[in-house]
Amino acid sequence: MRDVIIVGGGPAGLSAALILGRCRRRVLLIDSGHPRNAVTPHMHGFLGRDGRPPGDLREEGRRELAAYDTVEIWDGRVADAVVAPDGFQVVMDDQRREKGRRMILATGLRTDLPPVEGFSEFWGHGVHHCPYCDGYENRDRPLAVYGPGEAGKGLALELTAWSRDLTLCTDGPSGLEAPEWERLARNGIRIEERAVARLEGEDGRFARVRLRDGAALAFGALFFVTGPCVPSRLVERLGCDLSRKGTVPTGDYEETNVPGLYVAGDASRRVQLAIVAAAEGAMAAFAINTELLRDDTR
Repeated sequence: MRDVIIVGGGPAGLSAALILGRCRRRVLLIDSGHPRNAVTPHMHGFLGRDGRPPGDLREEGRRELAAYDTVEIWDGRVADAVVAPDGFQVVMDDQRREKGRRMILATGLRTDLPPVEGFSEFWGHGVHHCPYCDGYENRDRPLAVYGPGEAGKGLALELTAWSRDLTLCTDGPSGLEAPEWERLARNGIRIEERAVARLEGEDGRFARVRLRDGAALAFGALFFVTGPCVPSRLVERLGCDLSRKGTVPTGDYEETNVPGLYVAGDASRRVQLAIVAAAEGAMAAFAINTELLRDDTR
């Protein structure tokens, strides 16, 4: 029986394991090796490591955890997880099983790309969804915003902090009313309603939007509106509540509606930045250690 099982070896999971290891808790960290930011060349907004490859954080975190003899790492995929009478049980793809008194899901989310040719090819290489992560590197460039209606309008207005050369590509009728068109026009945002055929690039990076009528629109980068997030199947399997956006509503210390279960990182309710994920992992670890101390010293 472990004190804590952590599923997910990104910033949230590593940070939680570090704090719990320093509390001398018996921790099992399970990592599938498929992080959400795998296609991202550089991580931004993380104080002390801005601009570094995200894989560096994972490698350094694992090296640091090796110093704590109560922390063990399993590489692999969790096939199933259930609530047990004395905590939680996980089953791996290779049928390894383990139990824990508490559990942290730091599994992140899946981003579904628009069903347009070129999005998957240039994802992370000129095609982005987060202005806070990639807006600065594309500042003052002509930018495309891909998305329908209100969501596309909101992202286009948000991007005015980084560029004033913006085109909202709605890939069909925008559905926007006249006042919304006027607001976008006042902020220098063009609206392109013609259907999009595909994204094209040069030297492995996005360069233009090809419309179905054959016209080509050149841009420095493209930002797109994401749909509802797709959480790990374990979130629903364990009975977590979900918001309309597909994230888990969590409390002040990342606790969920399931007693003893915590969700930290992109799958929780806060801003989806690596530095925030690491902080959430630490907060969940702090709360879990406090709970275990209370249980053990009754």
